[in-house]
Order: sequence, then structure tokens, then C-alpha cells
Amino acid sequence: MSDVTKEQILDALRHVIDPDLGRDIVSLGFVTTASACDGVVKAVINLTTPACPVKDQLKAQAENFLRAIPGVKAVNVEMTAVSKPSGPERKIAPDIRHIVAVSSGKGGVGKSTVAVNLACALARTGAKVGLVDCDVYGPDVPMMMGLKGEPEAQGGKLVPKERHGVRTMSIGYLLDEDKPVIWRGPMVHKLIEQFLGDVAWGPLDYLLVDMPPGTGDAQLSLAQIVPLTGAVLVTTPQAVSTFDVNKAVAMFKQVNVPILGIVENMAGYVIEGLVEGAQPGAKVRLHVGGADVSVNVDIEGRFSTVVDIFGSGGAQQLSQKHGFPILGTIPLNPLVRVGGDAGDPITIADPKSLIAQKFAEIAGRVAQRVAIQSHRALPILQ
Repeated sequence: MSDVTKEQILDALRHVIDPDLGRDIVSLGFVTTASACDGVVKAVINLTTPACPVKDQLKAQAENFLRAIPGVKAVNVEMTAVSKPSGPERKIAPDIRHIVAVSSGKGGVGKSTVAVNLACALARTGAKVGLVDCDVYGPDVPMMMGLKGEPEAQGGKLVPKERHGVRTMSIGYLLDEDKPVIWRGPMVHKLIEQFLGDVAWGPLDYLLVDMPPGTGDAQLSLAQIVPLTGAVLVTTPQAVSTFDVNKAVAMFKQVNVPILGIVENMAGYVIEGLVEGAQPGAKVRLHVGGADVSVNVDIEGRFSTVVDIFGSGGAQQLSQKHGFPILGTIPLNPLVRVGGDAGDPITIADPKSLIAQKFAEIAGRVAQRVAIQSHRALPILQ
């Protein structure tokens, strides 16, 4: 019996559809190797990112379709990810595949917390990740990542400080902790340009940019200096936060930066407790925000409820109004604050926790949105 042909392998893999791009992996150019020897089939599928959330699903489908080919004795499917940048060519930071701004309409919504945990969550997937702190007036990334001190210089460039698998750069490394930054717009523009062009980032899959709140010089400068893959917006559910996000949306649209989606932070607070000696079905009355909330206890006397301290539905309204997805919602949790203050983000300190899992899900959705936004037709294996 003749061996399995490359055409048979490719025909089988045409049944594997990328759920985000809506096309088969062969026409997308993802199949870079298709060979067989003595009934053993080898295929290499090169995805758009190592953070692809459907990687295991695509691999399983490919293996099943390849095993169905007559004469196949064994299947070896290897999943890889491209490392070269896609989209418009950049003169600055050419080895970085995707640059994503993390921004908000106002301060105090946990933008830096989201940026740091999102970077760590992406790094945990095996992606090469950088995080640049462009919030020159309140650089929080050094504290949240547990880093300090001046970065080293090498070959005329600054070497990013790395922890938790994330390469970072911040004005906080270059100034005394108590020294304020009192800069005008042109100085902010120059700093962003230097952080992108004069830092030895090396090859990166993602560079997340923690922006200052609002719609000022830093956002405009970043969009002018390099082509951005997109922006992730952060809000809380309250009306004043979502109102300001509308301005951020308008600003990014004006400079032609796609909105990848929105993260709703501080979306409710879980109140849990135990009433000793309480009978099952007994009620606990809580006075929260000027209103009474009644909660039943279970057979052990425990109770749990979610209180919407900042309201609810803000991200949903923005999503419907502007047509971008909700990437995820993050409830209030003291452990997030504790981890940020200690330099160990919750995604690192307690990766199995509910909050960490939510950040991991958001990272997966960001990777999906980036792949959809930046995908270009690739050569088809002949």
C-alpha cells in the first residue's frame, strides 16, 4: 500500500475551522508542514499566537481528522506560533508583533491592575509579553510587579526589567519614588518614543501599554508614533466612569485605533459570612448602600451575596452602543489589592482563584480579538 500523500493530509485538515476567523486552517496558511512516512503523519500548525484559547481544540480536531485517513497508523500534530510582526511595518519596535493600549476614560478604575494582570496572564500561556508604563504622572507598574531600581544599559539601549515572565519599562525606574513628574505634552511624547525605540525589548508577541487616564497627550502620541493593533478599555459599572469612556472611544476612533473590547472592573463585591447556630432557611438582613438585602443561610449557617457597590450594567450599555465586546468582568476582591501592593499580581500569587481565572479568560479573549483584528492572508502551503 502506498504511503499517505500530502494532498490527503491537507484535505483532512481543511475540515478544521478556526472559530474566530471562520476559515479552515489550510486556507489560512496555518499548516506549515504536512508529511507522512510508513503511515506516521506529521503536521505542524502555526497559529497566530501562543495565547490562542482554542489551541487545544484545534489540535484535537486535527488529530481526529488525520487518524481517519486510510493507512494512517499514528499522528503527530505540533502546535507552534509565528514570531514575526504582522500588520503595518514599523520603524520603531519592529520585533514586536502587537502593541495594545490599555486605557480608561478616568482615573481610579483599576486600569493598571488590569494591565499588569493581563500581561501576567498572557505570559502564563507561553507568549512573550512586555509591559510599558506610560502613566508618567502615576507610574504604578514597578510596585505592582515588585520591581525597582534603574534598568541596565546595553548596546546604547535600556534593558527592560523582568519579573513573572513579563518585560517591563517605567519612568518609575528612572526617578526617585517621591519625585513628581511635571511635564508638558512634548516631553511625554519623547518619553513614549524612547520607551518604544530605545529599549531592548527583543521579540515580543504582545506589548501592553498602560496609559494615563483620560484622552490627553500620551494617547495621541502613542497612536502617532506606532501603529497599534488596538485598545482595551477599562471601566467600572458606575455612570460617571462609563460616561468618560465614551470620550476615550471617540478619541481612539479619531486616530484610527480599533477598540478590542472593554473590561468592567469592580463589578460587585461578594459578602460572605457564617451565622453560628442559625437554622437552615433563616434570613440574614444586610444594610448596604441605604437598602436592606435579605439572604438565606444554608444548612451550615453560611450565606453569600453580591453587592453592586458601583451599580451594574455600565459595560453592557457601552458594548451595545459602540459595538465592541465585553472582554470580562472583575469583581472587587481584597486579594487583588494585596497582590498589587506586594508586587505579586493575583494571577501569579493565586492562579487557581476565581479572580485569576477571570483574568485568564480576559487574556484569551484579548488574544482572540487581536488575531481577528490583525489577521492578513498568509501563503498557502503547496
